[in-house]
Amino acid sequence: MITFDHVTKIYEGDVKAVDDVAFTVEKGDICVLLGPSGCGKTTLLRMVNRLESITEGEIRINGKSNRDLDTIELRRSIGYVIQSNGLFPNMTIEENVTVVPSLLGWDRKKKRERYHTLMELVGLDPAEYRKRYPHELSGGQQQRVGVARALAADPPVMLMDEPFGALDPITRERLQDEFIQIQREVKKTILFVSHDIDEAIKMGNKIVLMRDGKIMQHDTPSEILVHPKNEFVSRFVGKDRAIKNLSLHTVEDLQKEIGLGDINETIQDTKTVNIHQDLRNTLSTLMNQEAEQVIVTDDHGEKLGTVTIDHVQRYLHLEIREKAPVSTEG
Repeated sequence: MITFDHVTKIYEGDVKAVDDVAFTVEKGDICVLLGPSGCGKTTLLRMVNRLESITEGEIRINGKSNRDLDTIELRRSIGYVIQSNGLFPNMTIEENVTVVPSLLGWDRKKKRERYHTLMELVGLDPAEYRKRYPHELSGGQQQRVGVARALAADPPVMLMDEPFGALDPITRERLQDEFIQIQREVKKTILFVSHDIDEAIKMGNKIVLMRDGKIMQHDTPSEILVHPKNEFVSRFVGKDRAIKNLSLHTVEDLQKEIGLGDINETIQDTKTVNIHQDLRNTLSTLMNQEAEQVIVTDDHGEKLGTVTIDHVQRYLHLEIREKAPVSTEG
């Protein structure tokens, strides 16, 4: 859906912000651009909608080079959410949400219907917020409106530049959960910039970890966790930061949601875990012994099945966050 074909960005003074980047974001996926400040992730994101020019290489959206598309039409066809939400302070919430449909010439009835649909999608009452202004909303509510506005014209592609980075931790986690639920419904192709490994693992189908304009690793969250390609990736990921939230869930929770795997008797020295053990320690066992599986036992020592890294990843992405309720608080 979005292809980066050996893309390079060189600023004045021969400074390479992005250096020969090549990868593809598949349709309907969230791909997180991750890395420390100055690694090139935001520059790369902004080259998609041509807020930054490309020095070398090409970016294709659905097979078409973004250079060949009219700049205004390109930007109107891509949803864009930034950390500061970017709402127009002199416009009402309804006017903010429908700004792109207005530019596209939608009639009043169609815009009103779209406003209602999107506000309900992001968990805000359409009537209550219609005539309010951005300064009357909390930070979390403003970010919800920002997401609604980005979805207004039903773009196939969304760019999200640290959209939850300015929020307090509780509101941030809630909005992350809500957005994953929204994505399950809308199935957009999303580039998501973050500097937080925990957020990347939670949000992304794939992660592109960058350093000094280069890709260090492009992989699934579980692969980056278990098989970091180099020392930088290993240090950036860290063990405890990546799995700290798993302490809230047990192997029994996982079993109830997705089931356990079959026991492979040919694997030697397989460790066992009790069904009531938390997933953080279970994942640590898998990572530390570099095992393909751990055997799950009940309180009587009976073998129930196995857990793998893939089981933990599926549990988090397919079950826990899909069931997160949309809140109107924050």
